[in-house]
Amino acid sequence: MLIGELAQRAGVHVQTVRYYERRGLLPNPRRTAAGYRQYTDDALDRMRFIRRAQDLGFTLCEIADLLRLRLDHRTQAETVKRRAHAKIADIDRRVRRLARMRQALIGLAGRCGGSERMDACPLFNALGAPGHET
Repeated sequence: MLIGELAQRAGVHVQTVRYYERRGLLPNPRRTAAGYRQYTDDALDRMRFIRRAQDLGFTLCEIADLLRLRLDHRTQAETVKRRAHAKIADIDRRVRRLARMRQALIGLAGRCGGSERMDACPLFNALGAPGHET
């Protein structure tokens, strides 16, 4: 299949396919005599793997590692399980940070009456105050 069909079937833009090639997530495809990229069903499977891994929060660097593990027949399921648990812990940390950010923003928005001048806005004042952390 050509790059447009691969992109469509994988649910991405053509530029995404090219980017994944540059990053080494997709192997360089064969080319036709006219220079068109020709992809196999394996490339589509890999694209779908990448998309699903991204949907689960894995970064492209982590996905590259997962792809290497996927191709290594010596890889044990326990190795992949450890990666999944590490990602879960990372997501939990992010959720806690987002919850703190949300609470801080709720507090700041609650102090704003909406009729103050901009220089009296609690949100802008908190953002500009040195040493103020959420």
